[in-house]
Amino acid sequence: METCYKLFKSDIIKKVHLKENRFWFEPEVTQKIARDKNIRVYEVGISYYGRTYLEWKKIGPKDWFRAIWCVLKYWLFRAK
Repeated sequence: METCYKLFKSDIIKKVHLKENRFWFEPEVTQKIARDKNIRVYEVGISYYGRTYLEWKKIGPKDWFRAIWCVLKYWLFRAK
């Protein structure tokens, strides 16, 4: 989920009402797309070399907690 690579058909993503910004877009869109049983999701391998904290990695513990909160919020509470 946290690789920042997402590809959608435009007609599918236009139907999803998004509220979140920054890193929290990913758990929101993942939960909302996963709920729709008519959409088939494919995972495709990519090459990814993340930055380290010494290279000014920007995501931290507060972002992890926010991502978990968004997953729960859009899965359990079914916010639209």
